[in-house]
Amino acid sequence: MEWFPQDAMKAYLHTLQLCKIHNYQDCTVGSSNLIEPKYFEFISALAAGKRARLMVEITSDGITPLTIALAVAAKQTGGRFVCILPEDCVEKKRAGLKGNDDLEDMIEFVYGNPREAIKQYVHIDFAVIDCKVNADHKKLFKSMKLNSSGSIVVVNSLHHRRERISFPEVVKGRIGGVKSVTLPIGEGMEVTRIRSGGKRERRRYNRFHVTFEN
Repeated sequence: MEWFPQDAMKAYLHTLQLCKIHNYQDCTVGSSNLIEPKYFEFISALAAGKRARLMVEITSDGITPLTIALAVAAKQTGGRFVCILPEDCVEKKRAGLKGNDDLEDMIEFVYGNPREAIKQYVHIDFAVIDCKVNADHKKLFKSMKLNSSGSIVVVNSLHHRRERISFPEVVKGRIGGVKSVTLPIGEGMEVTRIRSGGKRERRRYNRFHVTFEN
């Protein structure tokens, strides 16, 4: 997966603007304690900068600010964005999209068991999994059909992880080119990159992280 800085910047700024306009209050379910805005902007820019064609989010919180940020990225890349939710999240969906009607068409909602629902999607370029989802995470990770030529998996809300196993531990040895980093942002986030490219792509990736860490 190549890196496209202009797409990343556009998604970053769009998400930043949504933060300023809505303060994301209408997107937050059950809590007024928000994750810092840079968390959402980072994810949106990362997905858009990689021009992800198929993005999947698995969450149990209904439509969150992160869902909106991924919709921004999908709109920027012209990609497909699937949000997998428990069946009891229909009402939360309506609340979460308030004031973001222009992004609603970018989200494909799927309800049901996340482990079963994820199996129907192949060549996933960008996935976000919330550890608050009530599921066997090891089996869920194994069920994902990623794009082996280049993909990124973000596991967030690590503080809520009931199992100590991580995504890289599950896929290492089964998929080549696995690189992972744990970031102390939000409620803890693990970002894993799977690639089959060479040194040129690695240099691009490193420059991107320098940009965001400084």
